[in-house]
Amino acid sequence: MQIGLDEGTASARMSRYETGTHEPPYEVAAKIARALAIPAAYLYCEDEELARVILGWNALEPAGRKRVLELLEVET
Repeated sequence: MQIGLDEGTASARMSRYETGTHEPPYEVAAKIARALAIPAAYLYCEDEELARVILGWNALEPAGRKRVLELLEVET
């Protein structure tokens, strides 16, 4: 398997992660995220809109990220 899980148990383990029966250790979640080319934060996001922002951020080039940060600036 691409993330280093034993092939004999990988299907059952992934199923438990998907159904929420078990939560993978962060290191495993990070490997899953890398395999899917998404930020690990996306896997932990409970808000659908924030999840979309995380995926969008991941797709932005540095200039786009800078623009987003400028839009989000809040004076303190």
